[in-house]
Amino acid sequence: MNQGCGLRFPVLERDTRGAHCPRCGSQTDPAGDVYEEHKAPRLIPGPGTGTLSMEVLLDNIRSIYNVGSIFRTSDGAGISCLHLCGITPTPDNPRLRKTALGADEVIDWTYCADGFAAAAKLKAQGKRLWALEGGERAEPIHQDSLETDCRPIVLVVGNEVCGVDPGILDLCEKIFAIPMQGVKTSLNTAVAFGIAVYTLRFRSLA
Repeated sequence: MNQGCGLRFPVLERDTRGAHCPRCGSQTDPAGDVYEEHKAPRLIPGPGTGTLSMEVLLDNIRSIYNVGSIFRTSDGAGISCLHLCGITPTPDNPRLRKTALGADEVIDWTYCADGFAAAAKLKAQGKRLWALEGGERAEPIHQDSLETDCRPIVLVVGNEVCGVDPGILDLCEKIFAIPMQGVKTSLNTAVAFGIAVYTLRFRSLA
């Protein structure tokens, strides 16, 4: 044990990674408190919960880690399917699976090289396309009126630099933006997705 290190860190009781300090590598000294895994409560959708049936279309998302994170967030938010388009990586990539932490095994996904074609097909199936994007058509996501239409939503998220394909935007019924305060005008794609999907999916109808 390295008395000069002083690092205190949590680890589950049966996790062997707790045997040595992640900073100095010396043998650890248990503090005596048992660290418990804190899991979020499960939401069971039912009458009055105000949940929307949602799918997601990722149009040319470049980052493997953003897509893996989006898979994990989608599992938590109850997204039924991810439509991966263009250069968006798929769960066939082992680095994506590492970031998704198994969510890629429980969420359905499709792949299409042409995001516009995929969006048009989904719209032809009667699904409503909503985009997460800026621009003149965008409305603040927290100010959107509550929905009574029960048709499934497909939330479209675009490329980290270029945004959503203009052709896909023309197919979208609504465009939402996350209000920003400060010098930056955008958030990390996976972070923005998390804010948007939980705002839209779990808003109350009460």
